[in-house]
Amino acid sequence: MASKVTPYKNSEKTKKEQVTTMFDKISGSYDELNRVISFGIDVKWRKKVVDLVKQINPNSILDIATGTGDLAINLMETKAEKIVGLDISPGMLEVGRKKVVEKKLNNTIELVEGDSEALPFEDNSFDAITVAFGIRNFENLELGLSEILRVLKPQGRFVILETSVPTKTPFKQGYRFYTKYILPAIGKVFSKDKSAYGYLSESAATFPYGETLNNILRKIGFINVEDLPLTLGVASIYIASKAETQKNELAQTE
Repeated sequence: MASKVTPYKNSEKTKKEQVTTMFDKISGSYDELNRVISFGIDVKWRKKVVDLVKQINPNSILDIATGTGDLAINLMETKAEKIVGLDISPGMLEVGRKKVVEKKLNNTIELVEGDSEALPFEDNSFDAITVAFGIRNFENLELGLSEILRVLKPQGRFVILETSVPTKTPFKQGYRFYTKYILPAIGKVFSKDKSAYGYLSESAATFPYGETLNNILRKIGFINVEDLPLTLGVASIYIASKAETQKNELAQTE
């Protein structure tokens, strides 16, 4: 369902191509606008992701859909030796690289352009993988998740931060009004791309969440899957891991 939602309704380009164009266009205002539309709460949400990753003491971390690198930079708190941020948008990465240079984190953080559905890494490469507000932009969700499982080390941890929809009244009704009318209006004021925040709000409202997404993760092969609703359910964190036995299964298929 989420794959049918695209940034530009009349475009003949694929969703992947449209998403790349959209994020390139809004890259300059993305950070500021995120703080505005989330009332700054997204900073606390990312802190929770970092805390969950920190629990396993990772040496290597991959942050997919890293955007302007906020979460990759936050993940420095884990003391990981190597953090790779991957994104499909050159514009977003350009902003992120400036941050990394300014903070003198070049020796630890590497930001690379790449496709989440065809990750340029070997099997079993990372102790932890994160995605913050990125999986709903995947053109093929199951393919992207399968790639993540492939490059995650056995017993590694996968943490997703994504929008969800409140289920309790009156929060459910308030959320729908905000995402349908307020969020796109704010986006049009701040952004050069009037379609971008209409897409972001629509994709947030239609993307699978809660137990639905948990079941998709289990179907792909992740284990120990659980979700943690945040701030009355407007966002959720999903935690999953890779079984030790999958290391042998991968070897048998090679």
